[in-house]
Amino acid sequence: MKQAIVIFLTAMLSACASAADLGEHSIRYGKITRIEQVELERDHQLGTGAVLGAAAGGIIGHQIGHGGAGTVLGALGGGFAGNAIQNSVERRPGQQVFVELDNGVSIVITQPADGALRPGDRVFIQGDGRDARVVRA
Repeated sequence: MKQAIVIFLTAMLSACASAADLGEHSIRYGKITRIEQVELERDHQLGTGAVLGAAAGGIIGHQIGHGGAGTVLGALGGGFAGNAIQNSVERRPGQQVFVELDNGVSIVITQPADGALRPGDRVFIQGDGRDARVVRA
């Protein structure tokens, strides 16, 4: 009988822990005071453009220069070009949204552009930290 109670209590506590892990957050309401347009860079953790550019540049440099310095220079040039292309392609429109919360605190959230948001809109803040987003209420 004691073993059954321990199993039951363990299961109940596990269920409670799972609910908290799902991401419960407090909801903060406020009003947009200002919006500024910005450019956002995507997360390119591995530098794929630089790696692919270096590989392509190395192959082309090897063929043109018959190995040696041509391969090295091609790889370096390709790496720089690939990185520049990746950085220019991976930018996207965003906005800094200034919100005065109902408690009087002002916050700024940088997020992907949302054309539906306007100064004066009643909003709530969804999430927190890097994942925070301004959403019309």
